[in-house]
Amino acid sequence: MHRFVVRRHAVLTSTMDEARAQAHAGAPDGTVVVAELQTAGRGRRGRKWVSAEGNLLATILLRPRLPQSRLTELGFVVALALADAVDVVLAGGHARLKWPNDVLIDDAKVAGILIEIVDGGAALVGIGLNVAQSPADTPYPATCLRDAGASASCDEALTQLLTALDRRLAQWMTHGFAATRTAWLARGPAPGDLVRIRNGDRIDTGRFAGLDVDGALLLADAGAPRRIIAGDVVVAA
Repeated sequence: MHRFVVRRHAVLTSTMDEARAQAHAGAPDGTVVVAELQTAGRGRRGRKWVSAEGNLLATILLRPRLPQSRLTELGFVVALALADAVDVVLAGGHARLKWPNDVLIDDAKVAGILIEIVDGGAALVGIGLNVAQSPADTPYPATCLRDAGASASCDEALTQLLTALDRRLAQWMTHGFAATRTAWLARGPAPGDLVRIRNGDRIDTGRFAGLDVDGALLLADAGAPRRIIAGDVVVAA
């Protein structure tokens, strides 16, 4: 069982930067850095993360003592925990997952995850969960828990997230990635759904054929499924 210790801040440049500093200073596994506002939040691929007031902005420091090659699996573990938490606070809700680790409500993004690895095999798990507001002018549909009908506060959402994360981490550590992969697929696209992946200027299109044993997306067209290891799902139907 993980012992999470939450360290709260009013304003940070980013929770990821603060968690990185704490990791280098020897902060223990389960340290959680939370900010009410961050002035330079970032998402995957260096994108700016809009840090709207009233949303959950957190980075969790994990030290799983596993080979670094396996730490990429954490994105799927945490996405499942976030989806579990959203289901708890949103009565009757059923969060879905978009590869590699976005959380959706009715096909609109409600949360995103950023994983960064620091020296010594520690992982920084950055989480942005839209609790009270969703960003405008995004290239994809976005929503927040409040607009979806939930009344949970950031603190309540964080409590549910850490409870779910403790359970999902235990599943991963005990049963390996196979159990996590199966659970992710139950919340992901249906086999055969049309998927478009943008990676720079390149767009790959095909039918969703599942996840490979390491979490790579399998895209089917004519011939054997192709492995996609990086990119953004821009259309999924």
